[in-house]
Amino acid sequence: MTAETDLSKPRIWLLAARPKTLWAGIVPVVIGGAIAYDTGVFHTLSFVFAFIGSVLIQVGTNFANDLFDYLKKVDDSERIGPLRVTQAGLVSPKKMKFATMAMFTLAFLIGIYLVWRGGIPIVIIGLSSILFGILYTAGPYPLGYHGLGDVFVLIFYGPVAVCGTYYVVTLDYNATVLLAGLPPGMLSAAILTVNNLRDYDTDSRTGKKTLAVRFGRSFARVEYILFLVVAALFPLIISLCDGTHPYSILTALILIPGASVVKAVLTESSGEVLNGTLAKTGGLLALYGLLFSVGWML
Repeated sequence: MTAETDLSKPRIWLLAARPKTLWAGIVPVVIGGAIAYDTGVFHTLSFVFAFIGSVLIQVGTNFANDLFDYLKKVDDSERIGPLRVTQAGLVSPKKMKFATMAMFTLAFLIGIYLVWRGGIPIVIIGLSSILFGILYTAGPYPLGYHGLGDVFVLIFYGPVAVCGTYYVVTLDYNATVLLAGLPPGMLSAAILTVNNLRDYDTDSRTGKKTLAVRFGRSFARVEYILFLVVAALFPLIISLCDGTHPYSILTALILIPGASVVKAVLTESSGEVLNGTLAKTGGLLALYGLLFSVGWML
């Protein structure tokens, strides 16, 4: 019996959910909530539902990715990334399809209340998030297979999630919130960049044309550094434009632990090391969310 078959069912589903990446669904909601809280207008139930809905959509997207990468034969025995449960035979495609539909259905049901609260804008945000979560790896033109995954992640785990949360909590929006959504989107895209850098050989062999495959490893490394540095310093631009919240620049502190992560991105190519780098990038995103939220409310 292998270590894989020794895994319990809860552990298998936890692996499929990819918990180290879930900060991408959590942090933008927290940031949107923090900005809303600072205005003095805060609707707690809407924030809680937005939080749960965002996590459900991300888990559903991760399940769909696990399923469709297997069906399209992108995941194979030579893959060097974390365990993919469908490819490993731990979950059947039928069960993974059901689980994917269940996550998106739950997110839809959560969204009914948010639509009642926020109206048509939430309908657009919710349905498009679910739709593109599926189309990321499914359909005749999967976004992630044609170099559009970075754009999807940047937009939906950035401005869309931050502005959507702020709007449903306050029933208002402004340009500052839109700008504040860009850094978490960049850091979420940085997580994807490490993923694509690690999977460069497999993706090249199977025809998955990520930006790393299209433009090379050097491009992916530069992309990662730009996302990290610009995201860390972007609150300075927001503060200068808004004229307030100077302590939000505390986010620059992520560059301290980020230095070792950048070094790994520049010098390492082993899957095991880059798996750790991906997890550490998720940690940088979590730290960014904490520093920005606290700094914004000081």
